Amino acid sequence: MGIDVTNIWSAIVDEVRLECDREPEIRVFLEQHILRYPEFAPALGMLLSVKLGSKHFPPPVLEGIFADFYRQSPDAIAFAAFDLVATHQRDPAAVNYFEILLFLKGYQALQSYRLANWLWKNGRHSLAYFLQNRISEVFAVDIHPAAVIGKGILLDHATGVVIGETAVVEDNVSMLHEVTLGGTGKESGDRHPKVGKSVMIGAGAKILGNIRIGEGAKVGAGSVVLDDVPPHFTVAGVPAHIVGRTESHTPSMDMEQRLVFPEKRR
Repeated sequence: MGIDVTNIWSAIVDEVRLECDREPEIRVFLEQHILRYPEFAPALGMLLSVKLGSKHFPPPVLEGIFADFYRQSPDAIAFAAFDLVATHQRDPAAVNYFEILLFLKGYQALQSYRLANWLWKNGRHSLAYFLQNRISEVFAVDIHPAAVIGKGILLDHATGVVIGETAVVEDNVSMLHEVTLGGTGKESGDRHPKVGKSVMIGAGAKILGNIRIGEGAKVGAGSVVLDDVPPHFTVAGVPAHIVGRTESHTPSMDMEQRLVFPEKRR
């Protein structure tokens, strides 16, 4: 499925104009953050720069770095649009695109990570670490800038999410708050989980070590996963064990939090 960034931005502008009529008190804020921009990238860059900047690292400097990022990596703004659509489709609290963009910190943390990852890949490690620190302070989300994260990602609520240095998260994954993709000790090297496409990870799940969570799998809330999970199976418990096949081929899209155990199936 492709994403037309121009159409997404047009939808955001239309939503904001309606909201300005409904809620005049927020008009100035919406004009400053949305309506004065002709396209998605500069608006997103400004928003995140204001969120992450400080008196020691002024927002205009950070905004310039975001502008360089989006100019040199046009796929990044497409990924931002994919993430926006994913959140809109999967989070029932996300009614409008503009509200996701302006108010949902999981979305904002993810787009901020994408800049840090670009800096890391270009050898600018100190600045990438700075951003990681600010993302953690501002959004309570800690993603190492070397982690690899695909598109169409939902970080629902997002508080307490931790993603380690060698973790890989493929496209269309959904995860809730307090999820950890971590290591198991002091080992170095490739030590973090690899999460396949369309995986659903419930709140508070801890996935530890260089293990593989297969495509379309589901991890129950509060689980501690220490071993590989086959594609399209559900695991739950401490330590996690297989409780059956997933009811859906793409559980990340359905966002079904309940576990259906084999003996309860009809």
